[in-house]
Amino acid sequence: MKWKWSLLVVALLVVTSCKKDVKKELALGDWRATMGVSEGQELPFNFTLSKDETGNYLMKMYNAEEEVVVDEFSFNGDSINIRMPIFEGYISGTYSENEIKGNFIEEEKERSVSFAAKFGKHDRFEVKQEALVNISGVWEAYFNVNTDNEYPAKGIFMQNGNKVKGTFRTKTGDYRYLDGVLSGDSLKLSAFDGSHVFLFLAQVTDSTLDGRFYSGRHSVQEFLGARNEAFELPDSDSLTYLRDGYEKLDFSFPDETGKMVHLSDPLFKGKPVLVQIMGTWCTNCLDETRFYVDFLEKNPDLDVQFVGLAFEYAKTEEKAFEGIKRLKEREDVPYPILLAQYGTSNKQKANEKLPMLNHILSYPTTIYINKDGQVSKIHTGFNGPATGDKFEQFKQQFNETLRSLTGEKVEAK
Repeated sequence: MKWKWSLLVVALLVVTSCKKDVKKELALGDWRATMGVSEGQELPFNFTLSKDETGNYLMKMYNAEEEVVVDEFSFNGDSINIRMPIFEGYISGTYSENEIKGNFIEEEKERSVSFAAKFGKHDRFEVKQEALVNISGVWEAYFNVNTDNEYPAKGIFMQNGNKVKGTFRTKTGDYRYLDGVLSGDSLKLSAFDGSHVFLFLAQVTDSTLDGRFYSGRHSVQEFLGARNEAFELPDSDSLTYLRDGYEKLDFSFPDETGKMVHLSDPLFKGKPVLVQIMGTWCTNCLDETRFYVDFLEKNPDLDVQFVGLAFEYAKTEEKAFEGIKRLKEREDVPYPILLAQYGTSNKQKANEKLPMLNHILSYPTTIYINKDGQVSKIHTGFNGPATGDKFEQFKQQFNETLRSLTGEKVEAK
C-alpha cells in the first residue's frame, strides 16, 4: 500500500511541476501603457500584441503616423523582458495575461522609469470636454525659458476635433511624432519610440502655449509659445563650420575589427565623402540612417562614400561596438560606422575628437566633403519624417548637394 501512496505523491509532484513550467500567454490585441515621468506625471501610449508565423510575439507601438515594431521577448516564470529595436533600452517586469508591470531601463544612461500596461482598447489620453481652440498651424516656442539654456523651437501641429498630432523642431532636430489631445484648454502630447520618453503638457489659448516638457525622469523644461506662421529656425547649414586655420576634416577611429580608419585611406580617395556624426542611442540619427540606407539602395551607381562616426553612451568599447553591430544588422547599413567615443555623448568631449569644428552642436551632424577633400557643407541636426514638408525639402536639398559633389545627375526619389 505504501508504494501506491508513493507513486501517487510522485505523480502529483510531476503534475504540479509541469503546471509551474507552463508559460502564461499574453492577451493578443490592443493594449495601453503608461510610463512614470517627473513630478508624478504619466506618459501614455498604445500598442498592439500579435504573433508571427513562428509563434513569437510582435509588439507594435504607435505615435501618430509612426509604428515601432518590437520583436525581442524573453520569459522566465512570471518575469518578462522586452528589448527595444536598435536601442539599448528594455522593459523588465512581471506579467499576467492582461497586465504587465515593471520598468523601462536604459543601463548605460543610468535611467529607469516605471512601466505598466493593461490589455484592452483605451484612448491614449482621456478627453473630458470639447476643445476650446484649434492649435493647427505654426508656433514660435522657447524651451528652458528665462535660463542660460533657453533655446528656440518651431511647433507644427494638426488638430481634428480633440485629436492633435505634430512635433517641435529645434536647431538640432525634432521631438518625434507627438500624439495626443486638446481637452478644453489643456494640451497633452506624448511619444515613446523605444528610446525617448517624451511628455508635453500645456495650457493653451488661441494664440499662446504655456507648458512643461518632461523627458523621462531626468529633465523637466518649461516652454512658452505663440502663433507665428512666418517663424523659422536658424539655417541648419550655418551652425557648424571649420575653425580658422583648418582647411580640411581629418579623423582616425577604429572599426569593429580594431583597425584604425583614416579619412586619408584609399576607401575615401578621389570621391565625395559624407561623414555622419551620430550615436546608436539617438532616434534622430536612426531616422537619418534609414534615409541614407534608402537613398543608397535607390542610387547604387552613385560614386560617393558614406562613413559614420559613433559617439556612444556605452561604458565599454565592447558594449559600444555591440550597439553599432546591432544598428548595422537590423537596418542593413552598408557603410562603415567607426567608434569615435564611448562612455559619454558629451558634445564638448566629442569636439576634442574633431577639433577642426567650431562645435558639435547636435547628433546627428553631417559633413559633406568634395572629391578634393575640401569640406563643402556641414548640416546640423536632422528633421525627420515627423516634420512633414521640412523633411521633403531636406530630401530635395540632399539630392542637389550630392549631385553637385559628384557631377552626376541624381534623380529625386
